[in-house]
Amino acid sequence: MFSTALTALPLDSDWINFDVPSLVQNFWSATFDGLTFGAIYALVALGYTLVYGVLNLINFAHSEVFIVGCYAVFFTLSGLGFGPSAPHLGFWSIVLNLVLALIIAMAASASTAFLLERVAYKPLRRRNAPRLVFLITAIGASFAIQYTIFLIRGPNAEAALTMYRPTPIFDVFGTIIDSQQLVIVIAALLMMVATDLFISRSRTGRGIRAVAQDPDTATLMGVNKERIIITTFVIGGVLAGAAALFYVMKIPSGVQYTGGFVLGIKAFAAAVLGGIGNVRGALLGGFLLGLIGNYGQILLGNSQWTDVVAFVVLVLVLLVRPQGILGTSLGRSRA
Repeated sequence: MFSTALTALPLDSDWINFDVPSLVQNFWSATFDGLTFGAIYALVALGYTLVYGVLNLINFAHSEVFIVGCYAVFFTLSGLGFGPSAPHLGFWSIVLNLVLALIIAMAASASTAFLLERVAYKPLRRRNAPRLVFLITAIGASFAIQYTIFLIRGPNAEAALTMYRPTPIFDVFGTIIDSQQLVIVIAALLMMVATDLFISRSRTGRGIRAVAQDPDTATLMGVNKERIIITTFVIGGVLAGAAALFYVMKIPSGVQYTGGFVLGIKAFAAAVLGGIGNVRGALLGGFLLGLIGNYGQILLGNSQWTDVVAFVVLVLVLLVRPQGILGTSLGRSRA
């Protein structure tokens, strides 16, 4: 029986193939595509890392905060003429429409994060509920939002949007870098740098770090703990809304009620890889996860290995450095 089971396994050259020449040939293409996906992971990971830094809570419902933003982008762009039969739009029309979709997605995700904190987590804090109860509530809230969307929109993915056609910008060793990749990576980097500066240097940011380090002492020093918690959730929601726009730009057919689950797991893994509770760690972890997944997919010759390689590397890093690569908690971060 044992030998029969072994022979039934698809262990042949088509199942796994270490294709080093293909990786070398497509290295730059995989790099820039990995950075594009990594920027999206990093923006979502910031929401996980901020909430964990302040409340020591793994907010598994944050993936649904992201997917609400995706639906907001879809409905906004569909209403603005980006549907399946969209006419040709001029450059400035596209820019204005994308900016409007970005604002609406940020508002939708931030509102969802705000309501999630008020309805699901605040009553538990008032009752000094155990950490496990928060975790179970987060998972329950995630499924509740998922299946609310399912009841409203059904199980199928939304029709693919006709996004603008990316234009080539420059060439790197034979690999064309287009406008879409540049917009996503540069915009995401600017948002992440702005978030890091806000946490490090603003008065509210100092309050966030104070609550993360010692909430009781911060309260005695005049910091409004409830306001800080709400602000933290809203910032995470705003960043998730931005990630939603970039995700729909990259994958126009990816809006589905379960669409946030896998990406949310990847974003959480990115936060853990860089150092959960560390703003810069979320940035580093997101980009690394995007690159590792793309390299692994090409090296092994099968797109199904993308997530496997990324999570294996995550486990190996955590075996050596359990606190993540950067490892500093939000409460101890400095400007």
